[in-house]
Amino acid sequence: MTAPTTHERPAVPAADSSLLEVSDLVKHFPVRRGLLGRRVGEVRAVDGVSFSVGRGETLGLVGESGCGKSTIGRMVLGLIRPTGGTVRYAGKDVLGLRGGDLKEHRRRLQIVFQDPFSSLDPRMKVGRIIAEGLDIHKIGTKESRRDWVVDLLRQVGLAPRDAGRFPHQFSGGQRQRISIARALATNPDFLVCDEPVSALDVSIQAQIINLLRDLQRQRGLGYLFVSHDLNLVRYIADRICVMYLGEIVEVATAEELFTAPRHPYTKALLSSAPQLRADRSVRERIQLTGEVPSAAKPPSGCRFHPRCPQAVPESAKVRPRLTQISPSHAVAACPCFT
Repeated sequence: MTAPTTHERPAVPAADSSLLEVSDLVKHFPVRRGLLGRRVGEVRAVDGVSFSVGRGETLGLVGESGCGKSTIGRMVLGLIRPTGGTVRYAGKDVLGLRGGDLKEHRRRLQIVFQDPFSSLDPRMKVGRIIAEGLDIHKIGTKESRRDWVVDLLRQVGLAPRDAGRFPHQFSGGQRQRISIARALATNPDFLVCDEPVSALDVSIQAQIINLLRDLQRQRGLGYLFVSHDLNLVRYIADRICVMYLGEIVEVATAEELFTAPRHPYTKALLSSAPQLRADRSVRERIQLTGEVPSAAKPPSGCRFHPRCPQAVPESAKVRPRLTQISPSHAVAACPCFT
């Protein structure tokens, strides 16, 4: 990655050392029918999720599509209001922020979207896209903003002349670099990376992931990294949360989760991931049966029990709670394996 230039970065208020803490986060979307839009149910997209992320740490959030990963990221950013629970950032209650305080919160947290093309305005040149956040938050002067855009382009491996081009003139990997530069423009200390490389070729994925790691080391950024690619998350994350149907079923360091998984769902996920290390023994293949239940009518007890190969009758009656089994490892203790 090209070294930054010596242009002065626009002045931005300093951040605290503590970052994100989520407690009992809940999001239920109403289901409405009829001409009057009568409420007939709800989709329990996120149901009592808790975790924390420190400065310079990457927390991976993995699970099947529809388990609530992206919804959590948007609630952390304040784009979706939770049904219940708390989100604290740098010691402040995010849900209680209004006006200028909410605007400042959104400056400090940014997002890198999954699709680098649809997330960029095709009518705006790249320099204007990157500088938009600086204009909104009134950071720096017109001259310093222009210099900062050039600096950001260099940091993400693009050329200063690219500021005058449109998004459609770039490849997918280059567009994602533009998205990262835009996210970094307001000098945030936390990024939500929502499947940031899933739309890219494998070779380009590696470049973007290495870029994110380099930027994290340089800036001390915290990441909430949402993905369904387990090997990718293992490479970039310090800790990993495994989600199933709106709940976290296991949390551990990346290495501990891969070497000693405890929850049957985690084991099934890992068994489906490609084996990339030649020195690692082949993991037993676990074939799950049935479909993922609807979040509008989640199963009683352990939500995984209808598909779990280890399920026992008590699994349908007792709703597991996350239990600490070591200082760095917690698991939803279902009766089928405790």
